[in-house]
Amino acid sequence: MIVYIGIFIVSVMISSFSQVLLKMSANIERKNKIFEYLNKYVIIAYAILMLSLFLTMIAYRKVNLALGAILEALGYVVVAIMSKIFLKENINKKKMLGMCIIITGIIIFTVSSI
Repeated sequence: MIVYIGIFIVSVMISSFSQVLLKMSANIERKNKIFEYLNKYVIIAYAILMLSLFLTMIAYRKVNLALGAILEALGYVVVAIMSKIFLKENINKKKMLGMCIIITGIIIFTVSSI
């Protein structure tokens, strides 16, 4: 089961990176509406989002639904960290507190369900 939890966490990280790519694409002005949806960032983001979907389906073979939902919450933390790195967004005290609460909840639930 540990392997499938690892697959699930990798899936969440891939999905989070996809979201950051979509945000990077949204920050770029396009001269045509069609190019807002047909550019390298959007196409790559949706391709890796599909990879994340397949990894999640594989992980759910052994990970129960309750644990899967808890692990999905890790995406909020990963997106915030990636946004800081790639988009230079700030992480204020409220965000940091929220991320700490999410991580604590994930650890408590994961340890109690293994």
